[in-house]
Amino acid sequence: MPERRDPPPTEEGWYALHDFRTVDWDAWEDAPERDRERAMEAAVSHLEDRIAVADAEEGATAVYSMLGHKADLLVVHLRPTTAHLDAVERAFERTEFARYTDQVTSYVSVTEASGYSERAREFFEGELDESSGLAKYMRSRLYPTIPDWEHVCFYPMDKRRDPSQNWYDLPFDERAEHMDAHGEIGRDYGGKVTQMITGSIGLDDWEWGVTLWADDLTDVKDLLYEMRFDPSTAEFAEFGPFYVGRRIDPADLPALLAGDPVGVDDAGGTDAGGQETGRPANATGDDDSDDAAGGRPSGPAAAAEAGAEETEEIDAETMQGRLTTLGLHEGEDYEAGAVAVVCYSEADAQELASEVDDLRESFDHYDTHVGTHVRAEGGRSAVASLWETDRAAQTAAGFLTDLPEVVESVRGPASEGGADADGDAEDESEDDEAAAESIREELADLDVYAGQPHGEDVYALVVYSEADGEELVEEVESLSDGFDRYDTHEGTTVYADLGDGPTAVVSLWATEDAADTASGYLSELPGIVGWADEREGFGTMGMFYTVKPEYREDFVETFEEVGGLLADMDGHRETSLLANVEDETEMFIASQWDDREDAMAFFRSDEFADTVAWGRDVLADRPRHVFLA
Repeated sequence: MPERRDPPPTEEGWYALHDFRTVDWDAWEDAPERDRERAMEAAVSHLEDRIAVADAEEGATAVYSMLGHKADLLVVHLRPTTAHLDAVERAFERTEFARYTDQVTSYVSVTEASGYSERAREFFEGELDESSGLAKYMRSRLYPTIPDWEHVCFYPMDKRRDPSQNWYDLPFDERAEHMDAHGEIGRDYGGKVTQMITGSIGLDDWEWGVTLWADDLTDVKDLLYEMRFDPSTAEFAEFGPFYVGRRIDPADLPALLAGDPVGVDDAGGTDAGGQETGRPANATGDDDSDDAAGGRPSGPAAAAEAGAEETEEIDAETMQGRLTTLGLHEGEDYEAGAVAVVCYSEADAQELASEVDDLRESFDHYDTHVGTHVRAEGGRSAVASLWETDRAAQTAAGFLTDLPEVVESVRGPASEGGADADGDAEDESEDDEAAAESIREELADLDVYAGQPHGEDVYALVVYSEADGEELVEEVESLSDGFDRYDTHEGTTVYADLGDGPTAVVSLWATEDAADTASGYLSELPGIVGWADEREGFGTMGMFYTVKPEYREDFVETFEEVGGLLADMDGHRETSLLANVEDETEMFIASQWDDREDAMAFFRSDEFADTVAWGRDVLADRPRHVFLA
């Protein structure tokens, strides 16, 4: 008997109806004005009730004006049962406006989550913590929120069943690998494209329906084009027709049918960040085009530039008071040690909630996310986002401040037990800067360079990983390609420890805010075991040791000799030599000490002075020393 392949476990949520309509323009133009007005009133009332989900306890509806000849309107309905969908569809047919339309096509399906990954299977087996980020994400797949983004793209698809390319004949593990690689591409577009996958095997002509939402339609194009090169798509996917449209409010229907532009709010105006609006931002981050304007941040530097630097830091007492005012309390909504970002917006709280739902879905992928809440407060709206670490909160601030009409944002410890809870964070920061300047001055007296290359300020992030080297390099290359779109990015490189220590990823940025935001992306690299600036004691890093090729072996041998000297020094913990995986002549040295004075004792030593003098002959460039304590 032929071997039977294992299907992945699935769970279903709401039923979906994509209802495509064309307008009988001749009949509409020939109708008396009074009939058209009555038809419009009935259509607007019907659709507004559907959007409010007046016909069911839960669900969602959205209306779109379609581009091209395939349809004029699309209404997407999500409802708990097929009976609800049936009633919604028939209710529209009974409106006066329906007589002027034809249902050119439709698609019936059900929201679906599948369990190809081991963690996802834990969800289906009930072994996953209901409050975990993954559990929340899986529920968002089953009971999705339709985002209030400008564009929609819908298409049906099948998995190929040709004799030589049969998806259903592949072993489960091979299909799971395909789906994991496919998902990695989609995750790269988080914050720019949101998807809804609905299953339709046995429900409609194709096996799945895919609905994509984006503010910038070219993000959809870029995503789908990139996925064409993914094996799961290139070898096993078949696609039906594509439908593209723009989100409209039912009240816009009269203007739409009159041929007027709709859904272009604040055209030619400015957003909260002072940027021109009327067109979403170029999602690639390339602002060379004449039309590039405001919109969502499309990457780490853009997020920082969108407003993270405008977030004010406040102390624990002040932040806890603000959270209490918003109905959030320690022990119930967050634990001691959490860090909060609170943004205040002049946008309507209900409208803002839709935007925040999209962000929350992305935030929930991170274990450090505690929760993000929308509240109405004092005639305006407030968004409170709670995180386990200040680094994660700083990253989140870059995205939260890009929400509509944000007029104020603050960040700080959520309780007296939080980071910098004694209120002296600013003093500590000033002390650290003074200490760093003092160190640079002392090293300058010793003829040791401790500034930045070429004189500019560069902010260094160093994170350690125990992931497979090739896997890590591929991940970092992909991440670095995205970073390169921004002028603030100075470079991101993988360094292998020439001993037996973990691999290091070094990312350099021109601004502190961009570095803070980039840290959130770096923290999601595989196998992360810690950050350089989170180690105990006092850390130093010698960077930009570019060795002349003919002296590389000598440099490594000399490092080993210096390592022997260091081992006998008071306060020395460990020192590692790491080399750029793409250029073995570029290295950096990381050292850890009990305290600053122990490190400085080494820098004052004759042995170090001799090493510096020798280095001038073997190094192609002048090194830089960074202090991370």
